[in-house]
Amino acid sequence: RETLCSLGCASHERRRTPLSAPIAHPRRKLALLAPRLTPSNARLGVWPTLFPTSTTRPERTALPDTTMSSTTKTIWAVSGYMLCSATLLIGNKYAVTKLEAPSFILWAQLFGTAVAVKSAHLLGLISQLDEIEPTKVRAFMPVALIFCATIFTNLKSLEYANVETFMIFRFSTPLCISVCDYFFLGRSLPSPRSWASLLALLVGAVGYGTTDSAFVVKGYEFCALWYFIFCCDQVYLKHVTSTVKMESNWGRVLYSNLLASIPLFFMMGSEVETIRNATPEALMVVMVTVVLGTAMSYYAWLARSLVSATLFTILGNVCKVVSIGINVSLWDKHASPFGIACLLFSLGAAYFYKQAPLREKPAELPTAIPSVTKAESQGSPRRDAHLAGAYP
Repeated sequence: RETLCSLGCASHERRRTPLSAPIAHPRRKLALLAPRLTPSNARLGVWPTLFPTSTTRPERTALPDTTMSSTTKTIWAVSGYMLCSATLLIGNKYAVTKLEAPSFILWAQLFGTAVAVKSAHLLGLISQLDEIEPTKVRAFMPVALIFCATIFTNLKSLEYANVETFMIFRFSTPLCISVCDYFFLGRSLPSPRSWASLLALLVGAVGYGTTDSAFVVKGYEFCALWYFIFCCDQVYLKHVTSTVKMESNWGRVLYSNLLASIPLFFMMGSEVETIRNATPEALMVVMVTVVLGTAMSYYAWLARSLVSATLFTILGNVCKVVSIGINVSLWDKHASPFGIACLLFSLGAAYFYKQAPLREKPAELPTAIPSVTKAESQGSPRRDAHLAGAYP
């Protein structure tokens, strides 16, 4: 009995195949007759087919989008940041009055936040969290130092001055940061309406300064130092959110708080005796500020990644109305009604600020399509199989 040695041989087509001989399946015969598909053919747009087929692929049913929209995410981040910012400033002021150890309070907030985030990840409450890597540590080390200096000077300012005195400097920072946005972050300069809004913020702060009921020269010196560090902090941290790739926002919270807590640990030497004599009530207040600090750090990083540095600063100023209202009800040292009116005028002016857009990038030159040589078009079995994934 004769068997077919090759299905494409013409001599066997003239012979009569016995019934007992194996018959090749028609699809298998078509597969052998079809030309071989190689990556070279794919690059040239030559797709080997025996029969004409439709060029359109069947539509797939889209899965429902369960992610949060950009606008909703921004509103959620900004609302959380404003709420935490309004309460944490008062919490820090109250903690300093109960426990005169600003370095310990700051270290407890930073290290407590890092421990809380890592514990939540181990318990499964946080799905994604960046691991500690040397490259990311080097990238976040300047962030930690600036972050540490900003919060420390903030607490020192509140230790020697009331909240209203601190607000004078806070409301004038958007003027400086808007210029830094232009020179360092690629933003356009503010529009005339936005410039008027920023100047109104400054006018309100100056009017408030004339009614300050507790002028403290040492406090103003710390406020001036905080002003410079704060502007650097807003600009540089916005730069980091755009350049350092992180798996989640909780990774930024972990890195910034953990690294910033290290130098603060060695700055508590002069406060050891005060910490030993701390009352349970004072320690409880510190624990509350740790919780507020964790939430504040998360929402601050999230909001900073979604808006410009200037708008982020203005949002922080808007929430200070709540801080001033709480401060007036808790402490005797506060501004006069005219001073409060000036602050409200400043915050009302912030409503008319519009975020400056990014400057347009120059048009990119068209990229020339590389020519394909004859050798590449023909291809080789070994190379094509390697490109197709047949070899590691």
